[in-house]
Amino acid sequence: MSWFMDARRRIPARAARRTAAAAALIGLYAVGGASAQTSIPQLMSNPFDWAWVRIRADGRNALFGDGWLDPPAGLRGPIRNDPAHPLQGNQGRGPGRQVTLAFGNYRDPVLKPWAADQMRLSNEEVLTGKRGMPFLATSRCYPGGVPGQLLWTTERLFFIQEPKVVHMVWERDSLSRRIFMTDKHSQSVKPSWFGESIGRYENGNTLVIDTIGLATKNSYIDNFRTPHSEKLHVVERLTLEPDGQHLTGIATVEDPDTFNAPLTMRQRWLKTKGSMRETICAENNFDYFNQGLFPIPTAEKPDF
Repeated sequence: MSWFMDARRRIPARAARRTAAAAALIGLYAVGGASAQTSIPQLMSNPFDWAWVRIRADGRNALFGDGWLDPPAGLRGPIRNDPAHPLQGNQGRGPGRQVTLAFGNYRDPVLKPWAADQMRLSNEEVLTGKRGMPFLATSRCYPGGVPGQLLWTTERLFFIQEPKVVHMVWERDSLSRRIFMTDKHSQSVKPSWFGESIGRYENGNTLVIDTIGLATKNSYIDNFRTPHSEKLHVVERLTLEPDGQHLTGIATVEDPDTFNAPLTMRQRWLKTKGSMRETICAENNFDYFNQGLFPIPTAEKPDF
C-alpha cells in the first residue's frame, strides 16, 4: 500500500480517486486469490505483474484495423469492411501506404434494412466530410458495449475472480464490467452500457457469459458501427488455452430485429508482463483540428 501512498503525493488531485480505485482493485485481487478454486480457469491478473493483451491472428499485438478473427469453421462470421473502401490498419501496411478509416459493409445480407441504412448513413457522414473520423467508442471515452469492448487494443484487460462476481477491468479509463455468477437473469433489466451479464464456469477452463439488457445509443458490436436493438443477446465463451498463456473468446450475437442470422466472432489475448497503469481518456482528448469528431461525454454538473 505504501506505493499507492507515494503515488498519491506525486499525481494531480484529479487523479487521486483513480489511484484509490487501483488500491481497491489490489484488495479485491487478494480476496479473489484466497477463494480461487482449482475447478475454475485462473484468468485473474496480478495488476502489479501481468495482464491480458489482445493479439491478432499471427500472434502480434492487435492495433487499429485488426478486428474480429474468423469464427470456427461453418459459422456465420462478423460484419467486415466495405470492399469499396478497404481498411488498412496500423500494422503491415508497407511503405507509402497510409492508415484508412473503417467503413462497414452495409450491403451484407445478414443485416435488416434499418440496420443497413444506419450503417450506410454513418459511412456517408465521413465520406462527405461531415465527420473527419467515424465514431470509435473507447477512443471517444465511451464504453465499447458487448461484445464490442472486446475489440479494444494495446491497453490491457484484467480479471478479478470472486465467488459471486467476476470483474473485467480495462486499463483504458478503468472501464469495469461485472459478471454475476448466478443462475438466471433478473426479471426486469434496465438497459445499460454493458447490460446484465451472468456467468458460469465450464470444463475447468471456460468462463461462459450470457448478456442481455444492452442500451442502443452509441453502442455497436464492432468498430464498423454495426448497430443492434434492445433484443440483443450475447453469449461469450472465454477459454484458457492449455499453455495457460493465451485466452480465446468466442462471442455469439443474436438479435432478430437487426440480423437475419446469428453472428459468431472470435478473439484472442496473450498473457503479458507489466503493471497496471492509470489511463484517463477524457483529459486533452478534444477536437483540436476541427474534424467534426463525436464529442466526448461531459458531465453537466460535478459529482460532489
